[in-house]
Amino acid sequence: MKVAILGGSGKTGRAVGAALAQVGVATRPLGRAAFDDLPAALAGADAVHVIAPNLHPDEPAYVTTVLAAAREAGVGRLVYHSVASPYVPAMPHHLGKAVSEDLVRRAGLDWTILQPCAYTQNLLPALRAAEESGVLEVPYAVDRPFGMVDLLDVAAATAAVLTGPGHVGATYELGGPDLVTIADIAAAAGVSARRVPADADVHPWLRAMFDYYDDHGLPTGGVPLGALLGRAPTGVAEVLRRELGDGAAGRSCQA
Repeated sequence: MKVAILGGSGKTGRAVGAALAQVGVATRPLGRAAFDDLPAALAGADAVHVIAPNLHPDEPAYVTTVLAAAREAGVGRLVYHSVASPYVPAMPHHLGKAVSEDLVRRAGLDWTILQPCAYTQNLLPALRAAEESGVLEVPYAVDRPFGMVDLLDVAAATAAVLTGPGHVGATYELGGPDLVTIADIAAAAGVSARRVPADADVHPWLRAMFDYYDDHGLPTGGVPLGALLGRAPTGVAEVLRRELGDGAAGRSCQA
């Protein structure tokens, strides 16, 4: 089996490629240059995993191009990397994924859609900065619930979906084992947390996302991910121990 990974050079694509390699599947990471002749880039692949660039200005157009190329190249299996809670009018980039999900479902391919929550790893740069300051700073409320998920778990689940039976036509929301707040995550790393204003030049879609997080967070459940993995998803404290070292997760966290 050979899997083409669009967005294969990004952190998600690299993680998915590594997870597929662990189960003996050959991969073909593809970047923007592949769009010069996408059907040719996909030729010979048995499946394609689609990860659009972050904050793509027109993700439905991107996905439309990929779907047409997959059909032309004879790639009948497609897994689309969406996002948790795509149907949120307050977050434009989430809505772009919702529209793209609809395109995938009507494309005539054997599809699966994955909707991961935010990765715990997204907070690592801020947590490393907090090692000196003692404070984890984020531009949204620190007391709202999130289903923070381990990137490596998402990658392993993706590999399972791409290589195992029974996933065609399924949509899986992927969250961690427990709902946590940013304050919980900071405590697990032995620091405190506080909300700070977003940078003045932050992308308006990100500003809209921060506003939504202020009100609602991004809660997701862990049951689908656990079922795909065949074990409990990795909690926040364990991810921090793995990524930052034992001393960085010295306090307990409900994750």
